[in-house]
Amino acid sequence: MGMVKKLLQQRRATGDIAPRHHRSGRKPRIVAAHQRQMRALLGRKPDLTLAELRAAVALECSLPAIHYALVKMGLSYKKRRCAPASRTAPTLPGRAKSGVGDRAASTRRGSSSSTRAGRKPT
Repeated sequence: MGMVKKLLQQRRATGDIAPRHHRSGRKPRIVAAHQRQMRALLGRKPDLTLAELRAAVALECSLPAIHYALVKMGLSYKKRRCAPASRTAPTLPGRAKSGVGDRAASTRRGSSSSTRAGRKPT
C-alpha cells in the first residue's frame, strides 16, 4: 500500500509516475570543490595523512570515504620510500638438505636435546 500512496503523491506533484532514480540515493559528502582543494593540498604537501587532509579541507566524513575519493581521483595518499630497497644477498647459497640423517648427528648418543642429562645406557 505504501508504494501506491507514493506513486499517487508523485503523480499529483509532477503529473507522472515514471521512476525517479536519478534523484534517489545517498548524496556525496565530498563534492567537486572538496576534490579540487584536496588535489591542491596534496600537490603542495604530498605526505598528508587522511586525518590531516580531512582537517585541512574541513570535511565531515569518515577516513575511508576520503580514501575512496582519492582513489576515484587517481591520487594516492600513501607515503613512498625515498631510497630504493636494499639489495641484500641471501645468507645461504642454496637450500639446506632435509632428512633424518642430519638430525641424528646433532645429538650425542645417550644424551637428549633438553637441558637435563639423558639416561645412561645399561
